Amino acid sequence: MKKNYQLELDVLLSRLEGRPRLLLHSCCGPCSSHVLEYLTRYFEVCLSYYNPNIQPREEYELRLENQLKVLERIPGVTLVPCGYDGGAYDEAVRGLENEPEGGARCTECFALRLDFAAREAKRLGCDYFATTLTVSPHKDAQRINAIGEALAGKYGVKWLPADFKKRDGYKRSIELSREFGLYRQNYCGCLYSKTEE
Repeated sequence: MKKNYQLELDVLLSRLEGRPRLLLHSCCGPCSSHVLEYLTRYFEVCLSYYNPNIQPREEYELRLENQLKVLERIPGVTLVPCGYDGGAYDEAVRGLENEPEGGARCTECFALRLDFAAREAKRLGCDYFATTLTVSPHKDAQRINAIGEALAGKYGVKWLPADFKKRDGYKRSIELSREFGLYRQNYCGCLYSKTEE
């Protein structure tokens, strides 16, 4: 049975005390726009732009530049430095190159990025970790949340359940992208997803 992660988030937010620290993994500036607008009301946010799946390197840099544009418009968010690590992605998906978009290769990609986020959350003493990935209608919120929940158990940092596309979250991200003048990419990130467009 599918979980309603937006309702789980509603309950969690209604019970928060103070402003806990959240490590938010961001897949890109456009997706982070709505999520940051929403979560900065409740949390002290540290943002991790760890995306070794984005290829080629020039595309990674362009998306990072647009992530920084969002942070200029939504103040009070701390960017956690992390360099480009394309080799980690290549290693994680080795043998899955021919998987269809949305399949096992994507699961490994989600797990790679969320594992990094969980480790960073623990290192920085954050109370929670989360990802912007669920704002996209093309991403499986059930799978992403299951990965996050498993990693929470592994690292001892609470996972923030969410399905940010709900309640017009995706629509809001498009509006903010327009308002902020953001580049909206036309493929997920890896070269495999580009060839399937």
